[in-house]
Amino acid sequence: MRFRASITNIHTFTKFTASLATLGHIAWVRLDEKDVRFTVIPENGSQVWSVLAKDAVFDTYTIQSAAPGNTINLEVPLAPLQRALKSAQNGTAANIRLTKKDNIPLLSLTITTSTMNNPVPHGTQNDTGVEEFREESVDFFGSRQDRETVVTQDVPIRVLAPASVQGIHEPVCREPDVHIVLPNLMQLKSISDRFTRLASSSKSKSGFGAGSSGPKLELSGNMHGCLRLSLSTDAMRIKSLWTGLENPELDPDHVSQGEDGLANHPSTRMKAMGDETGETDEGWATVRVEGKDWGRVLSVGRLGGRVIACFCHDHALILYVFLNGEGPGEGESVLTYYISSYSA
Repeated sequence: MRFRASITNIHTFTKFTASLATLGHIAWVRLDEKDVRFTVIPENGSQVWSVLAKDAVFDTYTIQSAAPGNTINLEVPLAPLQRALKSAQNGTAANIRLTKKDNIPLLSLTITTSTMNNPVPHGTQNDTGVEEFREESVDFFGSRQDRETVVTQDVPIRVLAPASVQGIHEPVCREPDVHIVLPNLMQLKSISDRFTRLASSSKSKSGFGAGSSGPKLELSGNMHGCLRLSLSTDAMRIKSLWTGLENPELDPDHVSQGEDGLANHPSTRMKAMGDETGETDEGWATVRVEGKDWGRVLSVGRLGGRVIACFCHDHALILYVFLNGEGPGEGESVLTYYISSYSA
C-alpha cells in the first residue's frame, strides 16, 4: 500500500481542512486513482461529504493498493492535519505520503522552506502537538539566505479495511422543493452568528438556559430568488431578507423522467406560487437549523466558490459548495453538506 503526492495548493487545502475541523474531530478519507474524498459524520450536527479533484490540490499523485481502483481508506484526525498544513503556509514545497513508524501508520508531511528558523530537536513535539522532525542542509558555497530547511510533521492515522466502510453511505433525501444560490457565505455567517448571540443573550437574561442544542434559526427560500433568515423567541422576532438571487435551471437529463419529470418537479410547482417580492407566504420552503452548527457550516465560505442550497421543506437542507480549480485542467471539487431540520 503506497500513497505519495506533492501539494500544489497548500492554502486551499489548509482552509478546507479547517472548515471540516469545525464540524468534527475525525474524517474518513478515501483515496483512489480519480479523486480524494473527505467525509465527516459527527454524532450531532451537520454531515459533510466532499469530493476533491486530485489535480485541484495535488501533483505527482501516486497511489497503489490491493483494493479495486487502488483505493485506500483512512481515519484522519482533522485538528493535527490542519496544524501540520498550517505550518506549511510559507514553504517553497510540500509533500505528503503514507508511511509507518514504530508500527504506527502516519500521514507524513514534508515541508521545504528557504528561510532559517530556530532548530527543533529531532523527535520533539512543537507547540501544535504534532510530531516534528527538522533537518538543515549544509550550505558550503551560498549565502545564509540560500539555505533550505526541511520539516517533517507526522500525523497518526488509522488504515481502515474496505469491509469496515462498506456500510457508510450519503443520506438519501427526496427531491428538493427549492434550490437557490446563496449570497456571500461570510456575510450570511456574520448575520447568522449575530442572530444566535441575540437569542442566547435573550434566554440568559430571562433566566432560562439556551438548551444543549442552542438557539434555532429559521432559514427559508423560494423559487423567485428570495432567501429569508429569521429568529423568533418570546422576547424578539427579527429577520433578514435577500432578493434577486439565482434559482438555477434544472437539467432534464438529470431529472427522473426527463421533461415530464421536470414539469412535475416540486420546485416547478413551488415556482408557480409566490412572487419576486418575497412578501407572500406562498411558495416558501423552510428548515430550522441549530444556530451554532449553522455558523460552523458557513465557515466553508472562506474557500469561496458557488453555493447552491436545496431545501426539502421541514426535512433537510443540502448545500453544494462548488470549488473551481485555480489552474488550467484542474477539475471541479464539490463539498456536500447535509443539515437536518428541527421540528417546529
